[in-house]
Amino acid sequence: MKTDSNWDEILKDIFEMPFYKELEVFLNTEIANKQSIYPPSNQIFSAFIATSLESVKVVILGQDPYHGEGQAHGLAFSVNKNHKIPPSLKNIYKELGTDLGIESPTHGNLETWAHNGVLLLNATLSVRANEAGSHQRKGWEEFTDYVIKKISDLQKNCVFILWGNYAKSKSVLIDRHKHLVLEAAHPSPLSAHHGFFGCKHFSKCNSYLVDKGLPPIDWQIN
Repeated sequence: MKTDSNWDEILKDIFEMPFYKELEVFLNTEIANKQSIYPPSNQIFSAFIATSLESVKVVILGQDPYHGEGQAHGLAFSVNKNHKIPPSLKNIYKELGTDLGIESPTHGNLETWAHNGVLLLNATLSVRANEAGSHQRKGWEEFTDYVIKKISDLQKNCVFILWGNYAKSKSVLIDRHKHLVLEAAHPSPLSAHHGFFGCKHFSKCNSYLVDKGLPPIDWQIN
């Protein structure tokens, strides 16, 4: 992975670890078997390219990339502009509007957030076409757990936004003495009415950052 930040320096050791070597073998086997993998290989690490380590102020954790053709492009909850906005993201936009009065965007591309210091990190960075969860427990979770722990260790005054039980399970990796952890139900239509709507995470995030003398996130989507 090559980025314009110091992610390379932080992650260079992990690329030599046995679990990552096994992950590479698995991905190469998928490709050799002509499986369609999303996002495209050149976009798997898009989150790290869009948001440098030193610029991370917020981490929003997802679980799995979208598995429909052309949807995923390497940022959690985000889809390419020419695709329908997924249900969970629609609910995120609803909460954004209720919380901050921001009108729902007409597309689902969240690159604007990523460029403003919001790391949109999926726990698993790839998936087989039309097979949700197909690349779970292959090594990606160890990789992204390492990333979360590194951010917690090296940065200070970050906001970790954890939606749903899976994301909440990652809170053990975060030093709450140095960072703010915000937890709520997942924005999926199945659970959004059970604690996601009304969580006000966007305003709570900005209040924390301002309190720490940091600029707030501009949550407006271009």
